[in-house]
Amino acid sequence: MMRLVLTTVNILFVLISFGQINTNKDSSHVTTPDIKVTLLGTGTPQPLMERFGPSILVQAGSETLLFDAGRGCLQRLRQINVPYGKINALFLTHLHSDHIVGLPDLWLTGWLLSERAIPLDVFGPAGTAEMTTYLQKAFAFDIKTRIANDKQLEEGSKLLAKEIQQGIVYEKNGVKVIAFKVDHYTNIPAFGYRIEYNGHSVVLSGDTRYSENFITFAKGADLLVHEVVIAPDTLSKSDPRYNIFMQHTTPEEAATVFNKAKPKLAAYSHIAKLYGQTEEDILKRTKSNYSGPIIMGEDLMSFSIGDTVSISKWQNK
Repeated sequence: MMRLVLTTVNILFVLISFGQINTNKDSSHVTTPDIKVTLLGTGTPQPLMERFGPSILVQAGSETLLFDAGRGCLQRLRQINVPYGKINALFLTHLHSDHIVGLPDLWLTGWLLSERAIPLDVFGPAGTAEMTTYLQKAFAFDIKTRIANDKQLEEGSKLLAKEIQQGIVYEKNGVKVIAFKVDHYTNIPAFGYRIEYNGHSVVLSGDTRYSENFITFAKGADLLVHEVVIAPDTLSKSDPRYNIFMQHTTPEEAATVFNKAKPKLAAYSHIAKLYGQTEEDILKRTKSNYSGPIIMGEDLMSFSIGDTVSISKWQNK
């Protein structure tokens, strides 16, 4: 595992050698550092084993918050020993399937295995309430039999949707979550989130094109997690993938965001690569326009935020 420690004065690289993270350790609470961020899934709709669907865990003080629930988020939570019962709330950036397809598994399997006794608050854009209502109807048989036969607690089977607007959407135990509008192409309601705790902050872009509103809310963050798309310069408007390209942020545009927001550390997630483009190409094009600290996110990579920002990279041996 490599750990990268950043301060406003210098950047130190420290190599630390050890095996897989202890699977018996419960990491559902953070005492130090102030905030821990884990990229559970850094992928796109592509069903890749190395990059699961978009999902990010933020642990701040006593709060354990999940942002998006893409494919495999429950398995990733299991890998880092954070049970569903410890999740205080779920925040959805938008309702595209790759950001929510893992919700039924997270919710129902999580309820079954963790014996959750309280509903899950689900924050999201317009349409979130309708979606959660129909999910609960779709799985009514399973829920009924789990309660009757497996003696599961009924309250733990409930999803409580809260449709949001820009502004503070969650404030508890010193943790504040601020939602803000981003630009994920025409007629797609989408939000980014800023999480603040004990003088530190993390900003998550969700899916967005270049957005001045995002920059406004991202300024001065300790950690800025941003999506990215890369395609050949020859991509034409007639190409069937051009619409995918137009809904996201290029490395050059992301570099402009980073230059204006000035985070201590920027990280890429939701990494879309079209027609053979690589992660190295993304970083090269970003660094041609941005000289600050930037890292390519990976599944289960975590960031510890306090007086410094450090990176822990998951490694199986």
